[in-house]
Amino acid sequence: MQRLELLKGWLAGLYPDTELTVEFAAADADFRRYFRVTLPDGTSRIVMDAPPDKMNTDAYVQVREQFAMVNVPEILVRDREQGFMLLEDLGRVTYLSALQHDERPVVHQHLLLEAIDTLIELQQASRPGVLPEYDEALLTRELNLFPEWFCAKELGQPLNYAQRQLWDAGVKALLPALLAQPKVFVHRDFIVRNLMLTPGKPGVLDFQDAVYGPISYDLVSLLRDAFIEWDEAFVLDLVVRYWEKARAAGLPVPADIDVFWRDVEWMGVQRHLKVAGIFARLYHRDGKDKYRGEIPRFLKYLKKTTRRYQELSPLYQLLVQLVGKDEDDDSVGSLFSATRIVADDE
Repeated sequence: MQRLELLKGWLAGLYPDTELTVEFAAADADFRRYFRVTLPDGTSRIVMDAPPDKMNTDAYVQVREQFAMVNVPEILVRDREQGFMLLEDLGRVTYLSALQHDERPVVHQHLLLEAIDTLIELQQASRPGVLPEYDEALLTRELNLFPEWFCAKELGQPLNYAQRQLWDAGVKALLPALLAQPKVFVHRDFIVRNLMLTPGKPGVLDFQDAVYGPISYDLVSLLRDAFIEWDEAFVLDLVVRYWEKARAAGLPVPADIDVFWRDVEWMGVQRHLKVAGIFARLYHRDGKDKYRGEIPRFLKYLKKTTRRYQELSPLYQLLVQLVGKDEDDDSVGSLFSATRIVADDE
């Protein structure tokens, strides 16, 4: 309540003698909150509230400059000391809500292809030395959230010696493959909750943690989401379409689609392990249960992928010990072949 009163006082200074309507708009998994401010003429702005003792908004400003080629909110006013920013309002409709409102596959495909076009535009602007490196240390730190928070806290089962050996073997196989991928700008949370349905290009939010890293990361984030799930054939079709568009745009994707599909799958293993750990940490450390119920979806993704690749079998064995087996065992090969034919015929 104290922060809200400070925010209203700050707005009163920006708009003296003006009657403003302030309503809650959204909250992030960290400490940031967003409020929509409506002016007497009916126009609106978004205020970011990032408590300065907990958040630093410098990264948001810096990344926004690098991402200006896509539809990111304009920063209208910034108060670094108080942790407030007045931003352009990109509307009320997220991609997630639009996808949930209209479940027709053709609508989902259209919206996701628009998101893929935006992602490619962002990746085309990539250059090294601008954003922090998504290096081995950061990838490993994220991976370790899984044993630390999901295993030890969510399951109450810290890894024993044999399980730790499985974990270490899996990570040893995984990391070199991720580090070998070509690097581009990585939004790092390019999900449908962070895309806005706007006229023209999708609006892009929550980009302050962007890095320079593996090219497949944001595509995995988009197509293997926490809050919405598509069947395998649909995802494969969109991966092929991204790959074709990326090649046409001159992006450094592998010439062989089978190699790229493997890159996507293996990158997904890292992200899913990380996200399961983060969602567990949000509940057990921060008392936020909004995301906890989505952890099983990521476990499903993980088991489905790690059982397909012999090199990742230690991780599959570990997952089975921790949470049990799934009944289904999809055949990626047959689905992939069918999807490739459809994509090539377009």
